[in-house]
Amino acid sequence: MSTERFPAFFYQVPRLTVRDPLADFLGAAEGGVLEYGYADAVRLAGHSCPTVASAYALAHHALTRLYPGELPVRGNVLVSFQHPLDEGVTGVIAAVVGLLTGSAQDGGFKGIGGQFVRRNLQRFGAHQPLALRFSRSDNGASIDAAAELSRVPPHADMPELMRRCMRGEADAAEALRFGQLWQERVRRVLLEHWDDPEVFHLAPAR
Repeated sequence: MSTERFPAFFYQVPRLTVRDPLADFLGAAEGGVLEYGYADAVRLAGHSCPTVASAYALAHHALTRLYPGELPVRGNVLVSFQHPLDEGVTGVIAAVVGLLTGSAQDGGFKGIGGQFVRRNLQRFGAHQPLALRFSRSDNGASIDAAAELSRVPPHADMPELMRRCMRGEADAAEALRFGQLWQERVRRVLLEHWDDPEVFHLAPAR
């Protein structure tokens, strides 16, 4: 029996179903069909924050647009990042994006007989207009994407609560409220602004 106790809104976030040819080939999932939810991104990252939320949302939106009317093919998408891997939260975003797209860095799966290759499907420091670019390897269709999280500001009490928590000055009630307010912002990003073009910018690559 699972002992996980996630906030209820995790299960209200749109899920993503993909088809992974490698999973099909190795018999890991019938037809290679896999389904991911926001909780899977949280398990991977070990935490839930606006960055993890935005990475999940951008990958979901980009894959859905790249494969209109069909299941996105996991492992068939190259993701390029505007910033270097070690800059800011790029590494966190890359991990979550990799979960959904199957894209990996140079340590990723090298394939079987030249097929199912996942390594080097993530590239960093690319010259492009937005933070991420998702490109299908079969037909070259590409989507540029970025998140503007400043459009969903934190609660006014957050800075002081964070300061007190980080300094070990917060009591139990303050620590609980900090976590609740933190996740409330994540909830707003994922539910209230899921389809907000002011928060999630997506456009065909030029």
